[in-house]
Amino acid sequence: MRHIGAGHARLARSAPARLQPRPRRTIDWGLVVCGCAGHALVGTDAAKLRAQDELYAREQGRTRWLRCLRCDSWVALARPQHPARRYPPGRESIQIPRRGKALRDWLVLRAIAIDRLIHCVILTALGIGALAIASNAEALRIRFYRVLTDLENGIAGGVAQNGRRVGFFHALDKLFSLRASTLHELGILLLAYALLEGFEAVGLWLTKRWAEYLTFIASTLLIPLEIYEIIHRAAALKVIAVLINLAVAAYLIIAKRLFGVRGGGKVDEYLRARDMSWESIERASPPAFEAAR
Repeated sequence: MRHIGAGHARLARSAPARLQPRPRRTIDWGLVVCGCAGHALVGTDAAKLRAQDELYAREQGRTRWLRCLRCDSWVALARPQHPARRYPPGRESIQIPRRGKALRDWLVLRAIAIDRLIHCVILTALGIGALAIASNAEALRIRFYRVLTDLENGIAGGVAQNGRRVGFFHALDKLFSLRASTLHELGILLLAYALLEGFEAVGLWLTKRWAEYLTFIASTLLIPLEIYEIIHRAAALKVIAVLINLAVAAYLIIAKRLFGVRGGGKVDEYLRARDMSWESIERASPPAFEAAR
């Protein structure tokens, strides 16, 4: 199978009317992926085509039309001057790429995996920082207040003089006021949650079913706490975080059919397998050239 850049897809506009791609009314993720990775074509290196190859490779006069097995676009390419094989490979030796529901799920799960990986990195850094502060709390506290005082003394009417600290300095002030034992517990908790996020990221990247359940549980458990935080102290990042978790939970429970919803995992597996079958490709195939005008 050969991957050809999607730029060649514009050649398909000159294809016979009966070979034009079906109308697109929503985002075609197959075209999106092909635009980045290139079309998945079969028969680019074959000297001749057979009648049994017309599902994915056809000829009309001197033009050879090859069908992308991912997005169903037909691409016109010249016949190979130095073919590597006599005929294209048979169906039994062709691995159908992700398409349809299988491709959409793969893209969404990888996007969620990247989000969880970012969480893992941030939480790991915060956990290590909390443990480092706990191990040298007194020395760091003295250094922090010394630097803060020097900064504030250089600003007339600074927070050191009016007795108020806000923003980043207020957060650090609260952090250094915690006991070392509390900081240790906080650091361990943050690292544990980072590990959980890391497991989610790896499992989702590999499209594992258990990772979908783990992500749904982790996301929904945090939603009440995030809503409570928004009610008492609203912030744009908090609102975005809760919206992301709500969207992830809704996608997993509805589209991925967790906990038996809409038929459960068996229906989800059936739909993905159906879209990645030769029967699905046959249903989206145009008629033979002999029948085209």
